Amino acid sequence: MNINTKFRSNEAEIMDEFSFQGEELEKVLNSIDRVNHNLGGYKVTINGILKLINRNKSKITQPIKIVEFGCGSGASLRKIANFFRNSTYEVQLIGIDANPHIIEIAKQQSKSDTNLTFITMDVFSEEFKNVDADIAFSSLTLHHFKEKDILKLIKVLYANTKFGIVINDLHRSKIAYRLFQLYAFFFVPSKVAYHDGLISILRGFKGEDFVDFAKRLNLSEKHQIKWKWAFRYQWIIQH
Repeated sequence: MNINTKFRSNEAEIMDEFSFQGEELEKVLNSIDRVNHNLGGYKVTINGILKLINRNKSKITQPIKIVEFGCGSGASLRKIANFFRNSTYEVQLIGIDANPHIIEIAKQQSKSDTNLTFITMDVFSEEFKNVDADIAFSSLTLHHFKEKDILKLIKVLYANTKFGIVINDLHRSKIAYRLFQLYAFFFVPSKVAYHDGLISILRGFKGEDFVDFAKRLNLSEKHQIKWKWAFRYQWIIQH
């Protein structure tokens, strides 16, 4: 099968359906969390958050409010909570997802973390425009959106954050596609996770995509892009 990564795919993922629920949903979320853990995905997010905090030390009022959109099972937020547990910084963590079934799973898996809050909310709702934070971030979420919606979302997030935004998302690459096929053969038991994982890569990004987004949003002097293992981009937009 020939893989074309020149342009982002518009093919839908099964997880994009807000009605997706039950045991299979939990299996998919667990598979995503396992991939993030095994391939260092959480480090990309935490590293980006620390960069924004260190650049804004003079502006910090505690607790530092950090919001994740498309929070999934809440695994990234739990990793962040654990990282800051012995830090001099206090954090308030909020996870937002449009799928109420995902939010219920996140709440169940995060019972022991008292500084985590989960909210069912559509990021394109009027309600979301009132969400404010020091830092907003996403991990493997931005690729779910079409270009016009990405621009709309980043504009809202930039207006509603004090320090900035961290995006951790996939590099659209033939090598990444083939490596995921190999990895999934051994470590991804869910057929839905396998299906969506491959589509996610084809809906991912190249560095020039982020450059174009920043240019169109007049943020060219305020952003930084770095490639990270395993086939991730860390896109930081700062105030």
